[in-house]
Parts: sequence; structure tokens; C-alpha cells
Amino acid sequence: MTQFTHFDEQGNAVMVDVSQKQATTRVAVAEGRIKMSAACYESVGQGSMKKGDVLGVARIAGIMATKQTPALIPLCHPLAIEKAAIDFELDPDECEIRATCTVKTSGVTGVEMEALTGVSVCLLTIYDMCKAVDKGMEITGIQLLEKSGGKSGTYRK
Repeated sequence: MTQFTHFDEQGNAVMVDVSQKQATTRVAVAEGRIKMSAACYESVGQGSMKKGDVLGVARIAGIMATKQTPALIPLCHPLAIEKAAIDFELDPDECEIRATCTVKTSGVTGVEMEALTGVSVCLLTIYDMCKAVDKGMEITGIQLLEKSGGKSGTYRK
């Protein structure tokens, strides 16, 4: 059975000791989707939402969130984020926006949680800016797509 790394022998929560790990380039990519009504989707796509540029604000929110991950996830290490990017794909057939968050650093621990936090906050920001038009939006599929670097190597979903 795999032992959880965030607990000591007595079962107490601990921050993992990474002081002996080798620094490597670490990259993680996460995605998520938000589905909305056709009217809401059209307003976002045309930039006519009353609160302003939904995707521009969501992009900034997602990037900012990557840097705040250790303040939100109790046992995450604070990292010097070297790259954080949010990209969007719009699907008019499904009235859905796919957001991806890519995070990169050189360090002793990975950036998976930062990428997942970034995409989550990005999608929540879209919801917040659009909820006056569509309270029934659905956020789905938040997941890690890939990560590289470190002892465990490369992962691709």
C-alpha cells in the first residue's frame, strides 16, 4: 500500500520535506470547462457582458490564483512561478468554454496544484461575471492533463 506523504508516523499532517530533492524544470497543464446558455455564450463571445471582458478578467484571475495556491491549499509549498498562462477554446456547438492553465517553474516540487488552482479560479471568475445572465452554468472536467519534471517524470492523461 502506498504511504501518504503528507502524514507522519503518528498520522499528523506535515508539509513534505523537499530539502534534499534536486531542482528540475517543472511544467503542469490543467483544464476545465464551463457550459452556459446560448445567450450567455454569445454575450461572452461578443464581449458584450455588462461586467466587461469576461475572458480577459478570467485569464488574469487564473494567473493570479496560481501564485496564491499555497495560501489556499494548506500543505503546498510556496513556489517561484516562472510562467503562468491561461488559454481558451470556445465551442459554439456546445456553448462551452474550455480553459487550460499552464504553469512552469524550476524547483524541487511540482506545479500541478498551481495549474489546477489556476484553471478552477479562471472558471469561477467566468461564472461570477456571467451569473446575472445564466445561473445554471456548469463547471466540469477540471483535471490534470500533463506534468513533467522531477523524480516521477512525465505524466500525460
